Amino acid sequence: MARGQRPEALFITCSDARIETAMITQTEPGELFICRNAGNIVPPHTRQTGGMTASIEFAVSVLQVPHIVICGHTECGAMTGAMHPETLHGLEHVAEWLGYARAAVDIAREIGREMSPEARMWLLLEENVKMQLQHLRTHPAVAIRLARGDIELHGWVYDIGSGEVHALGADGVTFLPVRERYGAQVARLAPHDLCP
Repeated sequence: MARGQRPEALFITCSDARIETAMITQTEPGELFICRNAGNIVPPHTRQTGGMTASIEFAVSVLQVPHIVICGHTECGAMTGAMHPETLHGLEHVAEWLGYARAAVDIAREIGREMSPEARMWLLLEENVKMQLQHLRTHPAVAIRLARGDIELHGWVYDIGSGEVHALGADGVTFLPVRERYGAQVARLAPHDLCP
């Protein structure tokens, strides 16, 4: 590791202290390039430089990561704030930042109108991950790699209570338990690939 890094993925997740990326992914130091912020947000690309934009560009163009994961989670304070902006009084920067999740909030409110508050929040978590994946595609470095077909985007929601991860399916709509979503890929691995 002292000679450089070759991470397998850019992992974008929330700043929440309960999110332990190595535990969730069972990875070792050097295997993930990690970006964390409130709400696992990816602002759409603009000419304005920001930490997320620069980190995405570096991971995709220099480190040539083959995967990008956006991972939301249950009990997310940022998404609770996005759904209830009246609770953000005095937090002007937080409120502005969560504006990048506005469309996901609107979808959850409309589609989840008849749902329980818990189900509506789960819907928001999923819709926010989808929205941030859309924003990610606006970044030129990502768009080029997608056009070349040598990078994959993944959307996850981590359930803090159960420890289970749900991953966005190939249809781009439905979230499935991670074992079900990636089961075929794992089954194709040789036995020695599954052992340390």
